[in-house]
Amino acid sequence: MIAIPTSLWLHYAGDAAAWLLAFLGARWVYRHRRQSVSTLAAQTEPGYFLALAAGGVLGAWLAGSLNSLRFAFPTPSHSIAGALAGAIVAVEIWKWRVGLRQSTGGPFVIPLTIGIVAGRWGCLFAGLGDGTYGTPTSLPWAVDLGDHIGRHPVQLYESLTMAVFLAVYWRALIGERGWAVRHGFHAFVLVYAVQRFVWEFLKPYPSLLGPLNLFHLLMIGLAAYALAWIARDARRPVTG
Repeated sequence: MIAIPTSLWLHYAGDAAAWLLAFLGARWVYRHRRQSVSTLAAQTEPGYFLALAAGGVLGAWLAGSLNSLRFAFPTPSHSIAGALAGAIVAVEIWKWRVGLRQSTGGPFVIPLTIGIVAGRWGCLFAGLGDGTYGTPTSLPWAVDLGDHIGRHPVQLYESLTMAVFLAVYWRALIGERGWAVRHGFHAFVLVYAVQRFVWEFLKPYPSLLGPLNLFHLLMIGLAAYALAWIARDARRPVTG
């Protein structure tokens, strides 16, 4: 069992690191993928980013709080999964209203993935107070977050999984692989949803439908969204 020094302030340090690294990732995208950024700017207007921000904030607090308020000691909370889902819903509504049918998420893949990879470390070092800890386990890499109980380091499971995705996606993007260029955002959403669905079984969250908790259902929705976009594009003839 690995003892982890924990403190709630480390969560904020992790958030700050995640924002900084995500910014650096966005800067790389702007410098090296200028065409995709320019396409996004040409397709959208300020209303797009207002919808993105509003949906992300509302989704983060709604999903996080709907889950945490069902704990034995209810507290408001926020969630990156909820932020992602809320932003997607808000943006898709905005696109439907203005008649935009193209995918616009590509430039956000690298910043979002980097943010998740870094941010989950902050969740780990925040300890039990963060509420994202894993269920007990006797595995050799179990972590002690201060209560002398070995737990699954689910935060690191997610961080490492998304780091592997980032490495694969980055290389594919530089190599102009079709899936990365056309469906990078949908691949990101699908990988995030599948891996998060799995790790949710290792968290002590209250169930909502059989063995599934709120985030299980949310991940099913995100995976369906990503697969629907990929399937729709596969049926569309390639022009060029």
